[in-house]
Amino acid sequence: MTILVLNHDEVVRLLPMDECIGVMREALIKLAQGQVHQPLRTIVRPPDAVGVMGLMPSYMSGQGAAYGLKVVGVFPENPAKGKDAHQGSVMLFSAETGELQAIMNASAVTAIRTAAVSGVATDLLARKDAHNLAIVGAGVQARTHLEAMSHVRPLERCTIVSRNLEHARQLVNEMRERFPFPLFLAATVAAALEDADVIVTATNATEPVVRREWVSPGVHLNVVGSSTPKSREVDSATMADAALFVDRRESTLNEAGDYLFPASEGLVGPDHIRAELGEILTGSKAGRTSPDEITLFKSLGLAVEDLAAAAYLYKKAKESNAGTWVEF
Repeated sequence: MTILVLNHDEVVRLLPMDECIGVMREALIKLAQGQVHQPLRTIVRPPDAVGVMGLMPSYMSGQGAAYGLKVVGVFPENPAKGKDAHQGSVMLFSAETGELQAIMNASAVTAIRTAAVSGVATDLLARKDAHNLAIVGAGVQARTHLEAMSHVRPLERCTIVSRNLEHARQLVNEMRERFPFPLFLAATVAAALEDADVIVTATNATEPVVRREWVSPGVHLNVVGSSTPKSREVDSATMADAALFVDRRESTLNEAGDYLFPASEGLVGPDHIRAELGEILTGSKAGRTSPDEITLFKSLGLAVEDLAAAAYLYKKAKESNAGTWVEF
């Protein structure tokens, strides 16, 4: 049996953002159509460990049926060491025989597909004239989200803010030549969000970094950084006032601190979730209903997104003879 191995740089080369946005749209449609079997992720949390390990299995039926499994470690202190907080692998298995077909760098897959899903959400939910982007955070996801947002809206400017000013400055210096619009630094989150039409929060914060009084009418937020019940990036008032959209209801109700904190205060309930992205894509649910409405996409990341990305990467690698093919 021969399997494909793709390292970080090979994943980045074979999965450009514009293509990944299309792949994620199709994956979310399949999820909404019932073609995906996906249990909640299992999290291993040793009490004395500095990180956690997540297991994310999924199965996608229909054309291109396959099994997938992402094993990912989340180590919040990694960015201070110059490493991505997400480490691990995405594995692709044959739906016919169960044979392992590929193993891929999970850090690269996660970075690209997470931003691509936010790109889908922004394309569906942000105002068509949205052009001012604010990003809270200056890590891996800030970089990929800047690219994703530029693919779905005609941006005129982007403002970056981070609790580590030097990291924000490095991000601006690194990315400014790649885009036709200017990038700016902000000293505070409040200043960064002023006049923003689209906001991305991509931090490892456990307490809110966005306050309701800083969010203007008509803004769209992609809330990306938190994926545990005990952490959040937006305050309860923001969540209560926004029209909430998610990748998957079950995941939000069990895993999203951004939702669970205001739910525990009685400010929101399950009915506050207006739609999953796939439901908007299939036309069964509505998205934004007015120009002044605040829309919020709570991203948690789904195993089917990793599976769809892996299947696409496998096909492209076979066609171009990319990656390393080894006997297993």
